[in-house]
Amino acid sequence: MKNYRPSNPELWQGRVSKAQLYLHEKVEAASLIDLRNAEGNEVALLGYCCDIGVKRNQGRTGAVEGPDAIRKMMGGLSNHWDPSFKINDFGNLVCDGNGLETQQNETADAVSVLLTKGYFPIVMGGGHDLAYGHFKGIRKAFVEKSIGIINLDAHFDLREVGLHGTSGTPFWEIAQDETDFQYCCLGIQKASNDRKLFQTAKKLKVIHLSNTEFTLSNWSMVQESLQRFMDTIDLVYLSIDLDGFCSSIAPGVSAPSPLGFQPDVALKTIALLAQSQKLVSADIVELNPRYDHDNATARLASRLIYKLMEELKL
Repeated sequence: MKNYRPSNPELWQGRVSKAQLYLHEKVEAASLIDLRNAEGNEVALLGYCCDIGVKRNQGRTGAVEGPDAIRKMMGGLSNHWDPSFKINDFGNLVCDGNGLETQQNETADAVSVLLTKGYFPIVMGGGHDLAYGHFKGIRKAFVEKSIGIINLDAHFDLREVGLHGTSGTPFWEIAQDETDFQYCCLGIQKASNDRKLFQTAKKLKVIHLSNTEFTLSNWSMVQESLQRFMDTIDLVYLSIDLDGFCSSIAPGVSAPSPLGFQPDVALKTIALLAQSQKLVSADIVELNPRYDHDNATARLASRLIYKLMEELKL
């Protein structure tokens, strides 16, 4: 992988203790080169440093800096896990020039090998074009399994590919590759998806809840929709787009929205999926540090990952 950059331990900083009280003391630098087999319960953090897809989709650039911003916010969080639960930082895949498609293929290879070696990948973006490469990696690792996608997002990201793929096309691209496309999107905003996108979603039989339905007060409906979806598939891939959250909470994204969903329902969804025993991989995308006041969005991303790891350990 010519665009691979190994882990940078200097990004992981915080209070110093004698008993690994903080995540920066627990996270271990790892490499995709000469990758060992996972020993029990191990998480693999991997950065996807690319916002070419965002630029092609006419969004504001800066998400290329997202993965390292998340690492900086994670470092100071408290470590409540015993040594048997391992968190490995595998560094970044960095986009070379305009080579989005190469970046997606390298991501697919990395995710596939991590899954094959027994890790739980958490990929940090970067634009949502990450999803196409991420899903291809899961498919390579689980050829015979049915894989359902659950996306927390304001957008379907089902735009048809024109000259090139973008951050708005990944799930349409996946649908073209899959004979049994299974996609559930939570947090959809009518004002942010044109009529054609809704028509595409209907044609592809996409399950979706709007931002006004994807709330904690409506949890029974959310839970029922998720459970019904998961009952039809073998494995789950979770994608979290930070632009689905309300912009007062997540200002540092490629496409901010004042009417997004809240962290409470996202956290409960993460817990449900992790406890299902079907969740095999996850990503978090569209963090744009250039617009992130007081690192609010990076802090949110770090807490979402923390929650995911916490639930995976149960």
